[in-house]
Amino acid sequence: MASKHHQIIIVGGGTAGITVAAQLLRADRKLDVAIIDPAQKHYYQPAWTLVGAGAYSFAATERNEASLIPKRATWIQEAAQDLLPDENKVRLANGDEVTYDFMVLCPGIQIDLNGIEGLAETIDKNDVCSNYTNPNYTWEVLQRFKGGTALFTQPATPIKCGGAPQKIMYLADDYFQKNGVKSKTKVSFVTPGTVIFGTPEFAQTLMNVVNRKGIELRFFHKLTKIDGAKKLAYYTITANTDAPDKLYHNKIDLGEQFLSPTEVVIPFDMMHLAPPQSAPDFVKRSKLAHQEGPDKGWVNVDINTLQHKHYANVFSLGDVAALPTAKTGAAIRKQAPILVGNLLHVLRRQPGTLKPEYQGYSSCPLVTGYGKMVLAEFKYNNVRDSDKFLTTFVDTTKEQYSMWLLKKYGLPFIYWNLMLKGLM
Repeated sequence: MASKHHQIIIVGGGTAGITVAAQLLRADRKLDVAIIDPAQKHYYQPAWTLVGAGAYSFAATERNEASLIPKRATWIQEAAQDLLPDENKVRLANGDEVTYDFMVLCPGIQIDLNGIEGLAETIDKNDVCSNYTNPNYTWEVLQRFKGGTALFTQPATPIKCGGAPQKIMYLADDYFQKNGVKSKTKVSFVTPGTVIFGTPEFAQTLMNVVNRKGIELRFFHKLTKIDGAKKLAYYTITANTDAPDKLYHNKIDLGEQFLSPTEVVIPFDMMHLAPPQSAPDFVKRSKLAHQEGPDKGWVNVDINTLQHKHYANVFSLGDVAALPTAKTGAAIRKQAPILVGNLLHVLRRQPGTLKPEYQGYSSCPLVTGYGKMVLAEFKYNNVRDSDKFLTTFVDTTKEQYSMWLLKKYGLPFIYWNLMLKGLM
């Protein structure tokens, strides 16, 4: 067993980890920064929505991880196994240990296929697809689909980019229309949520899209089981069983069968779903995670400063942090400079308190069809937080071709050439 020490270790080499490392080293090139991550490849996952609809190349979303690690950072290409904050130590999967003065915890989010009965056995086959796991298979399913019930659904857990499960639905609906199968198709969005989107200004536009396309919405429906071979999805209705107006919008007969007043089975011909997701296991079992309550398992940080609430030399951002906002790359873009500034403040023992500057900004580029997108920007409490300069020229609450171009070309360029290099 070997032991190493670094001034700052960053657990996670995804969007958050690379961005923070690059910004730290641009602020002070003498810092001793190490990134712990075993990955060989790095993916621009926001484009997987477009890959699943045949509008983007999967290969264009992939880079070698080695090419993105900042030159002055040390890359420890190994998985974290245990977090020991009382000892300022991380134990790696190979048995080695790394000690630190400061830690940034950002290993992202993990897919939990065992969170729904039958999902692990049927994902990426039996016409059960997910852009979260294999967007190329989603595209295969769409091309093969000849009509019937197209079910789009999501779990009750937090997920990366909460709008993604409906983006592919809008694109699929467009694809069905263009290929002459829309008239033979029933499209339904079945969600455990209570509304189509949390921020009212953008929700209204999405409801207009749903109505224009004739898409059915089913709320308060929690997916509990999938039988892929028989193409059956099992749901528990969590509320309002006696109030259909709160359960359904544009209700369609899907041939469902009620096993009880709160249990329903829906047959499908294709299903796209976001799988259950959670913090990585090594985070969940550590002292750095919330131990109880609705945020159990997620990193316990101050939602404005991004500093851990009990360990002052630990900071966290990105998907793993218990922040009441959407888990997106856009959120990381706003979180990273605030975290870096506060970490350097503590490291340099500067006077005064940390700046509580992160107000929950996140963004969801809501693709509503080929060539159409709504740019939803918001902050804590689902308050709209659109860029003031951009909205001088474009109404981002409406479907715009210019926003589609931003999604397909502008945002990937910003990601690879600016964000991961610490330039924004």
